[in-house]
Amino acid sequence: MSNTEHTSLGPGAEFDRIRQALARLGPNAVGAGDDCAFVEVGAERLALSCDLTIEGTHFRAGWLAPVELGWRATAAALSDLAAVAARPLGVLTSVAVPAEWPEEHFADLMEGVGEAARSAGAVVWGGDLVRADRVVVDVLVAGRLDGEPVRRSGAQAGDELWVTGVLGGPFRAVAAWNAGTEPDETARARFTHPVPRVREALWLKDRGARAMIDVSDGLVADAGHLAAASGVGVVIDPDRVPLHPAVEVVDEALASGEEYELLLALPPGAGAAAAQAFRAAFDLPLTQVGVVEQGAGVQLRRRSGPVNLPPLFGHFR
Repeated sequence: MSNTEHTSLGPGAEFDRIRQALARLGPNAVGAGDDCAFVEVGAERLALSCDLTIEGTHFRAGWLAPVELGWRATAAALSDLAAVAARPLGVLTSVAVPAEWPEEHFADLMEGVGEAARSAGAVVWGGDLVRADRVVVDVLVAGRLDGEPVRRSGAQAGDELWVTGVLGGPFRAVAAWNAGTEPDETARARFTHPVPRVREALWLKDRGARAMIDVSDGLVADAGHLAAASGVGVVIDPDRVPLHPAVEVVDEALASGEEYELLLALPPGAGAAAAQAFRAAFDLPLTQVGVVEQGAGVQLRRRSGPVNLPPLFGHFR
């Protein structure tokens, strides 16, 4: 893929808008569609990404303490670096808050930004602060690439589809808040304190990961992006999906977004050999959830019965 070609995106109204914008930009848009943009600076190759967290869209007042908000917003952006196996260098953070927001809340928020950056080996370079009618946190991240990035577009028919961690905790946390109750503490932690899988991504790249994406829109939705980028079909077995203990039915884990785990394609047999070593290295499961086939899109196949998938999240659904 050349620097001027865009990585194909999966279906959805949000991505229809992006495709329209890319067409309007023409040659001014270079290589869009992956989790990061790739820029050469002298002898260095950098991965760049940015991520917005907006009150009313990604969280509601009362769900997060300011320090948790800073951590979560930064971890979400750093997860894009993990998805391409880049080593984080630094972050820039722009924040908008209402005038009545207590001054110490901003300091708390930035403390969370710093903690998340430090956990991934990065520093805070600066940012911006403005007044607005709601809280907005925009985080730009930069990382260094050692060799080629792991793109979404490298999956091949015959590969196995694997996922890190367990899924569904954020879904259960948001469902509890929306129902007016407090979520299970471990599910709440999965929402408020996601961990960008930076070290895990580098480890998986060294063991042959051909394609990778972080699970931010949900397992099924992000598998669709990986399939579209690679020009293949993906088959997921819901009965193999690793579930967070708070999850009530597997359908929740299939739709749960903002997990920030890694979904990846490995050559046949490579994952089985790596799964035990991965758990030993990171105290985290690595689970095969499906396969890559010729074709297009995502299919769900299970032996135990039909899948009633909850509506998938979409910003413009």
